[in-house]
Amino acid sequence: MNINEIASLKLLKDNRYWLLGIAGGLEAIHLTLTWGIEDFGHLGMSVLFLMALGSLISDKRNNLIFESNLSSSLTGVLLIGLVLWGSIAFPEERNFIYVVPIISALSVSFLASGFKGLKQYWQELTILFFLGVPIVISSLLFDISPLTAKFSAFLLHYLGFNVSLNGMNINLPTGGVEVYYGCSGIETMTYLLGLSVIALFMFPISRQKQPFVPIVGVTLGFIINAIRVAIMAILVASGEKEAFHYWHEGNGSRMFVVLAVLIFGSFYWLLLQQEEKAQINNSSQS
Repeated sequence: MNINEIASLKLLKDNRYWLLGIAGGLEAIHLTLTWGIEDFGHLGMSVLFLMALGSLISDKRNNLIFESNLSSSLTGVLLIGLVLWGSIAFPEERNFIYVVPIISALSVSFLASGFKGLKQYWQELTILFFLGVPIVISSLLFDISPLTAKFSAFLLHYLGFNVSLNGMNINLPTGGVEVYYGCSGIETMTYLLGLSVIALFMFPISRQKQPFVPIVGVTLGFIINAIRVAIMAILVASGEKEAFHYWHEGNGSRMFVVLAVLIFGSFYWLLLQQEEKAQINNSSQS
């Protein structure tokens, strides 16, 4: 047996590579399902969240403890079976697709380190939780569309437009729009909530400032989306149907998400700069 065969045999016996393969396969299923429902916004955010996850795992890879047992391994296998069954039975069910990452991560964590070792992955599991679970919870429990409609109408009124609000309908003299759940901005808000968690994990700041980061993220997502709704109302009233569809369902809608992410990133960068200056001042005084 030559050196290459021995090396290949060692790789096959190393459980870490099997776990990596399982995790990659499960995430490939998630990304494929997301592509299938043409939710490209969620697809892009999934890739971003996975990059953060990979960075955190890479930093701690040498300190991870791999100690699983029969019960935790069976739990992991059952969760994998749930993902596989759901991907066949509900390939277009958004709520299922949104929770696939956290279910997949739990299954691999159970296989790798058992129930006791789950705490090693609390940051990674938290990140994947915020990738999709808040969207599912919000869709089942509440709808912020009326609040979005009120705020967008307020913006239009403040800008001097003759606007009226009837329930979730924003009416201008020559046309209007109805704000339903998909346009409420809840997805953008939950994405920025998740990004705030990633930022706090990867680039920590003082505890006094930490609570304000998710609040700013969620608020920013709401305001940016309300501006988008107000713009769409103006476009409909102006008879610009093509422009309306562009900002409603086309690339324009995703541009607002990108804008919100960039503004949030700038906000957090300023916080980091303040932290750095504070540390320099403290060190110079001491």
